[in-house]
Amino acid sequence: MANTPASNTGGYGYKAREAVTRDPRPVTIQPIAIPAITVDELKEMTDNFSMKSLIGEGSYGRVYYGILKSGKAAAIKKLDSSKQPEQEFLAQVSMVSRLKDENVVQLLGYCVDGSLRFLAYEYASNGSLHDRLHGKKGVKGAQPGPVLSWTQRVKIAYGAAKGLEYLHKKAHPHIIHRDIKSSNLLLFDDDVAKIADFDLSNQAPDATARLHSTRVLGTFGYHAPEYAMTGTLSSKSDVYSFGVILLELLTGRKPVDHTLPRGQQSLVTWVLLLFNISYSPYLHNNICFTCNITIVDCIGQPQN
Repeated sequence: MANTPASNTGGYGYKAREAVTRDPRPVTIQPIAIPAITVDELKEMTDNFSMKSLIGEGSYGRVYYGILKSGKAAAIKKLDSSKQPEQEFLAQVSMVSRLKDENVVQLLGYCVDGSLRFLAYEYASNGSLHDRLHGKKGVKGAQPGPVLSWTQRVKIAYGAAKGLEYLHKKAHPHIIHRDIKSSNLLLFDDDVAKIADFDLSNQAPDATARLHSTRVLGTFGYHAPEYAMTGTLSSKSDVYSFGVILLELLTGRKPVDHTLPRGQQSLVTWVLLLFNISYSPYLHNNICFTCNITIVDCIGQPQN
């Protein structure tokens, strides 16, 4: 096995868990467009899932580093135990295996062996946007990475927007991510940004059940107001969360920072307060006043 890279707790891969609403009809599995991997192969790739191969504990499972037979570096997620039927899980894997976009993390392989389930996907060599802006998530005292230039920030934002557009408009069926945040935006070479870690089980065939689930989803600080108030989700909820990421890129601040004074802890609330001041101290002086006010004005527009 190759040397294990530094630990990274970014939002690798895709969540797969028991669905909230089940369709009584039999699950039809379309062909899976990625190879199956045996448990023995995974053990060899990860040195029997040793601690030195462990690179993070993401949503719903541990993540290990390994090299696939193809020679590609992979992040291998060992999913936590689930009561989800095998056929339903495979149907979800089939759907994700056909997602092909340069701004969506690619699923490279899978394994189902009894109660054991694994997903192998592209390894993000540069971690997540959260790591870069705020330090590694879950690591006490972690420091941010090198400061991103404005050119890099624009490229990352553009990549995230393209990935979200693909999920919402070009994927079949269309996909609502439900947990867009900086730790689920992974960074690859040349500042290519890719969306990761959406919940497979939420892409139910029953659109009404999918959009009106009462289960709490997403991450505090990224929730769209309509979801916080009604529990209703749509593609616009993802777009709102993407807007919060844009604010992170513009200001370098976290969506919620409890170390700040009251009234400034919420990034969105703080930005709206910029209506009452002439400029943002977090933006470079050479950004014109007019552009700054235009950005804030757009943020303050009512959601349609």
